[in-house]
Amino acid sequence: MKFTTGLSGALALSAVALVATAAEELPACENCADEMTIVSWGGAYSNSQLQAYHKPYSEATGVDIVNDESSAEAVAKLRAMNEANNVTWDVVDVVAADAMRLCDEGLAMEIDADEQLEPAPDGTPASEDFGELMVSDCFVPQIVYSTTFGYRTDVEAWGGKTPEDICAVFDTATFPGKRALEKRPINNVEWALLCDGVAKEDVYDVLGTDEGVTQALAKLDTIKDDVIWWSAGAETPQLLADGEAVIGSTYNGRLFSVIEEQKQPVAMLWDAQVFDLDGWIIPEGLSEERRNRALHYLRFATDTQRLADQSQYISYGPARASSAPLVGKHAELGIDMAPHMPTDPANASNTFLYNYEWWADNRDDLDAKFQSWLSQ
Repeated sequence: MKFTTGLSGALALSAVALVATAAEELPACENCADEMTIVSWGGAYSNSQLQAYHKPYSEATGVDIVNDESSAEAVAKLRAMNEANNVTWDVVDVVAADAMRLCDEGLAMEIDADEQLEPAPDGTPASEDFGELMVSDCFVPQIVYSTTFGYRTDVEAWGGKTPEDICAVFDTATFPGKRALEKRPINNVEWALLCDGVAKEDVYDVLGTDEGVTQALAKLDTIKDDVIWWSAGAETPQLLADGEAVIGSTYNGRLFSVIEEQKQPVAMLWDAQVFDLDGWIIPEGLSEERRNRALHYLRFATDTQRLADQSQYISYGPARASSAPLVGKHAELGIDMAPHMPTDPANASNTFLYNYEWWADNRDDLDAKFQSWLSQ
């Protein structure tokens, strides 16, 4: 077996020291490909998948897994592959809204959860175990995560003050310094409206108007000169660690890594964290052998134990109800992981609920408006 990164990968996954959960005996995969390409996001997140899923699966089956880190571009690349009739990916990790778009466009295959996924250990069907997180017929949720902010704890210019709420991001007078924000509208426009006086329950109604989009971008204009834009989730932790940014958004698991594993002077700002789902799709257009292999892998990687295993390496909540009681300590640090989950009550006192369907319907239009604003 082997583990390699695709052309876009910056992480030498094959060189990572692995402590993998032993795989239970798997049923044979009939008429299956002996290699597969799995697409994800890189960094600490891909490493958690490598340890919890890829390595034990490859050890059990002998399959070679090629790791690609292009999930941020998954929709555009799958559209292009489909048009060229040359789909080279087998399993792709995407956020829920992107999964809905890919499903609507016929670019992801439908999956029957109760037929093609493992039930819970007590026999509960997969569809019930995942429950309301099964937001698309083409999507198998893997983790609940949040996009939130980390900030440096040693900024002298702040005079001992620390950010208490999301609007500190827009307060450059009290909290001067560079901000790191993702180079796309999702989350940024919601936070901008919240800090411009729009009530939580009205955010998507406001964003659904041209005036609302203008309002959100105008608020972002107030900090535009202080922003470092990122595209990969690993960038903000590095910017914070290097002191190039004093506050920045990214996925909570990436911040856990820089705080708890790297022991950098960084803290979490959980206020208005945006919950989201991440999970798997299988592209349409695969040969029978590749489709069989993808489904065989997916059944393994989304069972109760495997989803709990991932939480040993990164602070994302497993998507199956039956996995939650199995969340224990970090595999290497030995610390309890439950308090580091975005869903922990102490961290979730003020959350913002992401509207998957709204973004699935409006993403392309708002992306275009956001990129036009960026270029001005």
